[in-house]
Order: sequence, then structure tokens, then C-alpha cells
Amino acid sequence: MSDLTRRDAARLGLGVGLGAAAATLAGCGHGEPHSRTPANPRLHPDRPAAGADQALPRLIGDGSTAHTGQQPRQPAAPTRLEAGQRPPQFVIFSWDGAGEVGTGLFPRFLELARRHDATMTFFLSGLYLLPEERKRLYNPPNNPRGASEIGYLTNAHLKETLTYVHQAWTDGHEIGTHFNGHFCAGSGSVANWTPAQWRSEIEQARTFVKTWRTNTGWHDHPPLPFDYDKELIGGRTPCLLGQDNLLPVARELGWRYDASSPGGVQRWPSKKHGVWDLPLQAMPFPGHRFEVLSMDYNILANQSYNSTRAPSYNYPAWRTQATRSYLAGFHRAYETNRAPMYIGNHFEEWNGGIYMDAVEETLKQIADTKDVRLVSFRQFVDWLDAQDPAVLARLRSLEVGQRPPGGWSAYLRPAGRTKSTAGRPT
Repeated sequence: MSDLTRRDAARLGLGVGLGAAAATLAGCGHGEPHSRTPANPRLHPDRPAAGADQALPRLIGDGSTAHTGQQPRQPAAPTRLEAGQRPPQFVIFSWDGAGEVGTGLFPRFLELARRHDATMTFFLSGLYLLPEERKRLYNPPNNPRGASEIGYLTNAHLKETLTYVHQAWTDGHEIGTHFNGHFCAGSGSVANWTPAQWRSEIEQARTFVKTWRTNTGWHDHPPLPFDYDKELIGGRTPCLLGQDNLLPVARELGWRYDASSPGGVQRWPSKKHGVWDLPLQAMPFPGHRFEVLSMDYNILANQSYNSTRAPSYNYPAWRTQATRSYLAGFHRAYETNRAPMYIGNHFEEWNGGIYMDAVEETLKQIADTKDVRLVSFRQFVDWLDAQDPAVLARLRSLEVGQRPPGGWSAYLRPAGRTKSTAGRPT
């Protein structure tokens, strides 16, 4: 029998969704800062020179957060693709929950990102900054006050989470939201929440981040170095459920994207209700005819059928299969339609930590590839919003695995503007 029950899955922040050709599961899991390495100019030629804004912080509210100036390690303002220019290959690594529970996974991937000049998105669960003794401050829709299907962090782990969220932002990463209690089943599931209930959940998640000093009493701990009301422009719902009623609220709040939809395909994105829809994607699954969703938990569900502690003799082959799956998805996009690739993760140690190893190996193998940009969702939608809508429509017309007819130079060149041998339009 599976050793990952629905409650266990919810505690780790997991969800349920559909893959491309077979039902699969989708999902979220629960030091000292390291010095940053210089930006790689070959990977990010538009990145400004190193050097963060040195303005003194200006505290916000109770001092849990602060204005600290422009976020460090951000690329220059994006520009439009030139006529006939091949688009970059964007890859976005994201982390659901983004809590550190003593496993060292949060700092491990911060360091990996620094070594490879990558930025990522961390979807922070609001409850990870609320002490358990104050849990009755949380009033979840359709559930008892203080209830949660993910565990509250210990005080020690809450402090570690604060440290690494602080470090993540100063390293250039985005802090999004994974909301709060992660309710996936029954009448209290997020699938049944109304727009008004989503608004309440979002406001509570923001409040827990903005008032952790009041709720913990740790007034000597450094503030988070951002204004969360401005930083928060998107999220991923628990279990990949409830997007339809969330999106109208997201638009009203000025959010720019949502990463909650399951079972997407590797094509260029479009908007829903005025918000960029950036779903987890189906990718090839070596050894199978069906595809798997681009998330660690979905691979686990298809390898060990929800068991997080399967017999260890399976681990080497499963690690290789997971890595090959991510890389197959990457190469399919990179060599054809250049659709952005979204990879979802959790800070977990399932099956001996093989899925963390697979994600790390994938990032290492693709980081130095020509035209690849390892960015956050925020940075990606900045790029999308800077493009000519007609060019984006042209990109969206390419199917999964379809190369641009005639090559990129012809495909993304306006009609009547092909090059002649004399270098003039013909």
C-alpha cells in the first residue's frame, strides 16, 4: 500500500492534476547566506554591472518587511525580438511552499543558482511565517479556524525560512505565493472556493508575510528586504485547483501571471482573464508512451505509485529516468518551437532525494546552452509584455515539437521583408 496518504501529500504541499496521456499526480514541500558569484555575461548580456542599491532600508508596517531599493541581480529592461530573430529558450524553475525544515535544500538550490547565474521563483506558503502558537489567526475558507493540511514550522525552521527567503530575494529570485493551508479534498477544498474566499486567502497570506515580527516577537531579526504588496504578482494554487475562481481576483489585484493550471503543453502562453497562464507542462517520460507533468511529484507518482520510501535498489534508474524526462522536455522545445519550459519542485527528500538530484543535474546540463535563459516567472512575463503582440501570436501558432516553417529568420520576419542578396528588402 502507498506510504504517501492524501494527508501526507497535503502536508508536503502536494496536489492532484492530470498528465497528457494518463492520470498523474501534481503538487508542495516544506544558514548562512553565501557570497554571490559574478553574473555570466554570455548567458545574460543585458544584465547590468554588479552592485546592489546601497540605500538604507525603510521599514514597512511593523518592520517585517522593508523598502531596500531596486532588487539586485536583475536583467536590463527587456527589448523586442528583432525581425527574424530566434527567440531565447526560457526555463523557469519554481518551488512550491519554499520552507526550510532543516534538510538544507533551500540553501543548496540558492547556491546552485548562484553558480549558474540562474534566477528562480519561490512560491512561499504564508503559514510558514506564522508560528503554530498563533495559528488561530488563520481563518481558512470552509475550514475550522487554525486548520491546515500542511504543518506549521517550528520556530527554528521559521527562522531558517526567513533567512533564506531574504537571501533568495537579494540573489535576484522572485517571491510568489503558494497561499496558506493547502486544502485539497472535501467540502473545504480550494477547488470549491469562491472569488471572495480566494481574496480572503490571499489577504491572509500577504498579512502573515508582512507581520511575522508581530506574530513571533522577533524584533531583532532582519526584515525581509521587499514590499510584499509590490513583490507579489503571481502564485500557484494548492493541488493545482481552483484557478477559474482565482483568476478574476488575481486580475483585480494586479497580478500578472498564474502558474496553477495543470496539464499544459509545451507551447507559447496566452492570457486568461487578462493574466498570463503559465501551466505545468506535459513532457516526454522515457520508457513510456504517455507524458508526465513537469513536476517532481508527478514523476514520483509514476515511478513508485506515491511511495516516498520505495526500495532503494530502484533509485539509480529512477534518478536517471527523471533527469532524462526533464532534458527530453527541454530539448523538444529548444530544438523546435522554443516554447518556455516550466519546472515545479518541492524541497523534499522522496526516494532518497533522487528528484532533487535530477533537478540539479538538469539545470547544470542546460545552463551553458546557447540562448538559454534561466529566469523567474516575473522576469519571463516582463519579457512577454515587451514583445510585439503579433510576434507572440506567431509563436503561439507553433504546435508542440513544431519547427518554424522556413526557419526562424523567415518565420518571424514581417511579410515582404525577406532579405535580398544585396541586403535590401524585396
